[in-house]
Amino acid sequence: MRTMASWLLEQEARALLTRLSRVKPFVLYETMVPAAALSPSAQTAIEQYLVQGRRELRDLVHTYLLWLNEPDAQATPEEAQRRFTVLRMRFNNVLSQFDLFADVITQRSEHETGVWLSGLDVASREALSLPGNYYDAPPVICYLDRGPGGAIRRARTRLPGGAENPVAIIRVPRERMVGSGIASSLVHEVGHQGSALLNLVESLKPVLKQMQHRGGEGDTAWEFWERWISEILADFWAIARVGISSTLGLMAIVSLPRYFVFRVNPDDPHPIPWLRVKLSCAMGDALYPHPQWRNLARLWESFYPRTGLDEEVVNLLARLEAIMPEFVSLLTDHRPESLRGASLREALVDEDRRPARLAAHYRAWRASPDRVRRAPPSLVFAVMGQARMDGEISPEGESRTLAEMLTYWAMRSTLDTSAICGALPSPSRRQLVMAQ
Repeated sequence: MRTMASWLLEQEARALLTRLSRVKPFVLYETMVPAAALSPSAQTAIEQYLVQGRRELRDLVHTYLLWLNEPDAQATPEEAQRRFTVLRMRFNNVLSQFDLFADVITQRSEHETGVWLSGLDVASREALSLPGNYYDAPPVICYLDRGPGGAIRRARTRLPGGAENPVAIIRVPRERMVGSGIASSLVHEVGHQGSALLNLVESLKPVLKQMQHRGGEGDTAWEFWERWISEILADFWAIARVGISSTLGLMAIVSLPRYFVFRVNPDDPHPIPWLRVKLSCAMGDALYPHPQWRNLARLWESFYPRTGLDEEVVNLLARLEAIMPEFVSLLTDHRPESLRGASLREALVDEDRRPARLAAHYRAWRASPDRVRRAPPSLVFAVMGQARMDGEISPEGESRTLAEMLTYWAMRSTLDTSAICGALPSPSRRQLVMAQ
């Protein structure tokens, strides 16, 4: 004879199934213009991931109901409640994953913003690609949020519940849409994904630990470089891909009250803001030598002179600056196994990103504006940043150009995808049913 406990828990479990059945694929209810849509690879990866999660959860609920209703079951109310509690936690994890993607995709319905986000998706994929086929790049999607800095939830990392994230999700600061600094935030986060795909942090940490144990005055400073290496590699990637756009955007983010610019926080994975800008200039000069980097470093020092600082902070900055050239050289010449013998400089540096070449591109584009549409997105960002640094373009002009290019990239990607899909056979009824 059924107990009140088993009856009540059965009702709750069936209610979970009812709510689960109302979680539909995004393609059935998200409204957006075609140019704002996710790439097919990203859309497919997300939908397959969520379909699998719903299927597994549905099986778990049915298994629980069968166990609960077995004629010979000796389930105590305590054991039945314990199992249901675990089941509901799994259910909430699935909904959390759904909400994560829903928050990202819903912005695609915003006027203009949705199309710009699609353009950023295109730019992110291109900034993540490297010649040499060193890895299979995952799909990348972008969304906006408040706050000065960006963030990334990398592909193939764990989501709530333990499953692997099927796509890279980049959060872009809303205040940077659309203008100076968008490239810096975007490609920095792309750099985190690229570094993870190449295992750069794992390959560099042992090298940096060896530097700490060499003996000598500078060794304690190497501990800081090791602690900050993940963020430094992301900055390195951004400089290699978009040049001085990266450093200018970084300066805008860390232009804070003096106390925060010089603050030493042992728990912060980011370098000291004052030093981070100096390091960005040093890496830029190493990758794309030009007097502009030293000029920008001096300008930064004039904004935040070291006068009046605590002696301990002054000494730490001096030690870090003293070994900075050696550290930058170590970075650029590092040859991880993932690059199959190539150094970071050889894998990431593009001669087309040298300041003189970028300036030449801008002059050519002004003479023939259609040329800009044939350039890779990261090169466009690099050229716009260089033109801004050279005083050749106003903030208003830069914003207009980037907004137009984001729209164009989104439109071109959509039309290219439509042309490809138009040549494919239509999905069968069974395939459409399975997608749900």
